[in-house]
Amino acid sequence: MRRARLLAATVLASSLALTACGGDEPADSGTDEPKAAESSVEATWPLTGLPVGDGEDASQDHPVMVVKIDNSSASSPQLGLGKADLVVEELVEGGMTRLAAFFYSELPDKTGPVRSMRASDIGIVAPSEGVMVTSGAAPVTIERINDAGIKFFNEGSPGISRDNARSAPYNLFADLGVIAEEAAGGDERPDDYLEWGSSDDLPKGQPASTVSASFSGGHTTSWRFDKGAYVNENSYAADGEEFRADTVLVLRVKVGDAGYLDPANNPVPETKLDGSGEALLFHKGRLVRGTWTKDGLDAPIELSTKAGDLTVPAGHTWIELVPQDGGDVTFGK
Repeated sequence: MRRARLLAATVLASSLALTACGGDEPADSGTDEPKAAESSVEATWPLTGLPVGDGEDASQDHPVMVVKIDNSSASSPQLGLGKADLVVEELVEGGMTRLAAFFYSELPDKTGPVRSMRASDIGIVAPSEGVMVTSGAAPVTIERINDAGIKFFNEGSPGISRDNARSAPYNLFADLGVIAEEAAGGDERPDDYLEWGSSDDLPKGQPASTVSASFSGGHTTSWRFDKGAYVNENSYAADGEEFRADTVLVLRVKVGDAGYLDPANNPVPETKLDGSGEALLFHKGRLVRGTWTKDGLDAPIELSTKAGDLTVPAGHTWIELVPQDGGDVTFGK
């Protein structure tokens, strides 16, 4: 749907330009205009909005691949995050968090540690029409993931293996190039995950060079704006494999009970990524406040301010799904 809107807008702009410049001369049939508009879409990556490089194509022969990665000290060092296009951080049991790392433009040959899925992942993954890479999940979660039509690759699939130099369960890693061959068939460019724009499109906002996202009394992820990007100050990523975010997008979300306990008898939470809530967009050391809406688990995230639509500057985005109740977001100049 987003691609259709962009296509229509580009065609309209081209038509107006021809009308303004053509005077009384008859316009061409316009048969080339849709191709030009479509090529402008194909020239950007769907998970970042960034232009593709020379000789590259935004339509890959594999779908978006979403890897569930552990985000505790036991996961250190995480591998592959530096090649992710986009990352979503979500609450899991015990106040800890887990990452859903999205890969499309690059596929690392070793990423992880790979951990299990949650029902929360349906609303995160479904809009991308991607496949998941996971260690597995509770039976009730697998049933819901299957009902949502999301394909996944778990332990035992080609490309997923244990690293015996590390301790289980934090030693499962994925070779996304191998898994991509198994998941082949997604040779059409996916729709944009967010509405991409530019820094110039953003309202002025307010200064905010540091950000801390706290998840229900458990884990806190801290960011600092430095040299044009946001640096995760408590990252577990290996040196040189950190995810440098151009934008940190915080969505305040409702969290419910997934209806079962983990092996340690902790209730498993479920992030409700549909409906609406507060949005805080951090970019270039400034904060813009807005609202997010999502009309169903498989619908895209839409952002707005009182003045109208809010786009995310093209680049690498980290999305924090911070609970409305029990979570907290603080920032400083």
